[in-house]
Amino acid sequence: MGLNDPQWGKNNSSGPPDLEEVMRNLNKKIQSLFGGSGGGSPNKSGGTSGGGFGGVGLIVVIVALIWVGSGFYIVDASQRGVVLRFGKQVEVTEAGPRWHLPYPIETVEVVNLSQVRTVEIGYRENVKNKMLKESLMLTDDENIIDIQFAVQYFLKDPGEYLFNNRATDENVRQAAETSIREVVGRSKMDFVLYEGREQVAASTTKLMQDILDKYKSGIIISKITMQNAQPPEQVQAAFDDAVKAGQDRERQKNEGQAYANDVVPKAKGAAARLMQEADGYKQSVIANAEGDASRFKQILVEYEKAPSVTRERMYIDMMQQILTSSSKVLIDQKTGNGSLLYLPLDKLIQSTNSTPSAEAVQAAQVAKVAEQGATPVSEFAQPRTTGLGRDREAR
Repeated sequence: MGLNDPQWGKNNSSGPPDLEEVMRNLNKKIQSLFGGSGGGSPNKSGGTSGGGFGGVGLIVVIVALIWVGSGFYIVDASQRGVVLRFGKQVEVTEAGPRWHLPYPIETVEVVNLSQVRTVEIGYRENVKNKMLKESLMLTDDENIIDIQFAVQYFLKDPGEYLFNNRATDENVRQAAETSIREVVGRSKMDFVLYEGREQVAASTTKLMQDILDKYKSGIIISKITMQNAQPPEQVQAAFDDAVKAGQDRERQKNEGQAYANDVVPKAKGAAARLMQEADGYKQSVIANAEGDASRFKQILVEYEKAPSVTRERMYIDMMQQILTSSSKVLIDQKTGNGSLLYLPLDKLIQSTNSTPSAEAVQAAQVAKVAEQGATPVSEFAQPRTTGLGRDREAR
């Protein structure tokens, strides 16, 4: 029957149960479970004495069980639990199921140590969304550059993280900005923009870690990623022109160096070759001179033994050396009638050059001239009378 039924309450058999009766029955059941007699002295309301106190005790027990059970907690493998007793750190618990005195005596702060946290300096969410107050920096050569980078970090000490940091990301951002400004302020502009970006990031990481360790922040820096490093937009065009001029200068220097690397070794090689040739010529001249001197001494000894024979031999050797180096025609004037002879010199020279034993024939002719006193005629058919025979007789 519904509560809106106008007949509700008229029929006692179909009405709602009495609340006091329900509580009495519940108390009886609880007392029977705890070893009670199940009844008591009746009171004015028809109940038993002590039933109210039993219900309150049950509620107290249930509340106590719930309070004690609220002290259980679970710590994951990547987390650490910091137990606080009245706000003071008591211990740091490892992974697994744990229990602490329930609130308000003790509380637990669970800190995730494996989570990678990221802080952006010089921009927010996108490099186009610049924060010029953070990104503009002054280099050692008094140039302004615009730098955006991101810092990734972990937590290494949950206690220090909870008690020594009010805003962790802001602390990391301020430490990063301070560190990179110091590193950039000690570096040249070209070094920061080009070849030294990795060194700038490494130096900034070390300096940041020193600052955070000094503050006992419980933070360890994982990596610094340089997103962008360039001159300010207002001077970008002029900077591009300067960079292009610098590249042209480097290219010309490289070309000049390449030409020098090609010419200088060749010049050094030629100089070394000339030095070696000169040294060789020097040694050759010295050796020839020493040989001539030694030979002259030997000839002198032989000359002193037989002057005439040595003189004749020297004359024959000299004539042989002179006549073998040129083409010649020999004419015997003693047997001739003194008339002008026609000599086909071109034919004679050609036949002489084609003869395999020309030098032997010339040597024999020289010997014959020495014996008969004949006069040599040059290849130009101009007979001349030399005083070789008379010189010999005079000597």
